[in-house]
Amino acid sequence: MKKWMGGTAVLAALLAVSEAGSAAYFYRRTMKRGKAKTERTIKMAGTDWNQHMPVIQKKKEFMLAQPHEDVYQKSRDGLRLHGVYFPGTHGKKVVIALHGYTSECMSDYIGLSEYYLTRGFGMLLTDARAHGKSEGTYIGFGCLDRYDLLGWIQWVTETCGTDVEILLHGTSMGGATVLMASGLKLPRQVKGMISDCGFTSPKEVFTHVLHSMYHLPAFPMIQISDWMNRKKAGYGLDECNAAREVRKAEIPALFIHGDADTFVPCSMCEELYENCASQKTKWIVKGAAHAECYYKDMEAYEQALDCFIGGVIK
Repeated sequence: MKKWMGGTAVLAALLAVSEAGSAAYFYRRTMKRGKAKTERTIKMAGTDWNQHMPVIQKKKEFMLAQPHEDVYQKSRDGLRLHGVYFPGTHGKKVVIALHGYTSECMSDYIGLSEYYLTRGFGMLLTDARAHGKSEGTYIGFGCLDRYDLLGWIQWVTETCGTDVEILLHGTSMGGATVLMASGLKLPRQVKGMISDCGFTSPKEVFTHVLHSMYHLPAFPMIQISDWMNRKKAGYGLDECNAAREVRKAEIPALFIHGDADTFVPCSMCEELYENCASQKTKWIVKGAAHAECYYKDMEAYEQALDCFIGGVIK
C-alpha cells in the first residue's frame, strides 16, 4: 500500500509539473512580445487573405499617399506608445483605430482608410502595447489597452481642439479594447464605438482556442496562465470582461461579426450585444471569417458605417 501511495504521489507530481510546463509554454506563446507570432495568429484564424490581396494592395497605395506622421504618448505605466496620424481635410472628426492581436497600426485599416479619409475624417492608427513600435513586453488584450486608449483620446482632443468629434473603431483585440473602454468614464468628445469581431475576455477566447483548435481542456492551463499573467503583466485574464463593461456603456455602439469566424465565435458578439446598455446596432456578415467582414462585402460594410456614423456625428 505504501509503495502504491508513493507511486501515485510521484505520478501526480509529474503530471503537475507537466501541466505547469505546458501552461508556461502556452503563456509565453500567447502573451509575450516576440513569442506571439503574426503568422501563427493568421493560421489559427483561418482567414484566406490571399484572395483579397489585389484590393488590399490598391487601397494601401492610396493610404500611403496621404499625409501622415508618427506620433507618441506615454502610458500610465511609463511605456512609450506609437501611433500614425492622418490629419485628413476636416480637422474636427477623427476616428481612433485599434488593430487586432499580433498585428500593427498600419495593417488592419488599410481598406477602411479610404472610407474615412474621403469622408473628412482624420485617422489615428495606434500600435497596441507590445505591438509594432510601441513599447511593452506583455500583451494587454484590451484589459490594459483601454487605459492607453484614454491617453490617445486625450492626445486627439489636445491636437484637434475640444470641439473635435471622436469615433472609436476596433478590430478583434482592438474591438474588445473599445468595448472594455466603454465601461470607463469617456470624454464627451467620444461619440460612438464600432467593434468588429471583438471578444469578451482573454480567458474566454483562450478557452475557446484550447477547446476548438488544440482539443485540450482549459483546466488547469487557464488557471495557471491567469496566475502567471497577474504576476508578470499585472492583470487577470477575466479581470476585465467586455460583456460586463458594456453594461455601463453610454455611447452608441455598432457590433460587426462574421458568422464563419472560428477564432472569435459569433456567439461572443451576441453576448456583447445583449449586454450593451447604450444605443446599439448589430450586423452579422454571412460567410465572413475572422476580421474579414469588410472585404467580404465592402459596399454593405460602408453602408452600415454610413448609417451608424450619420446618427452619432454631425
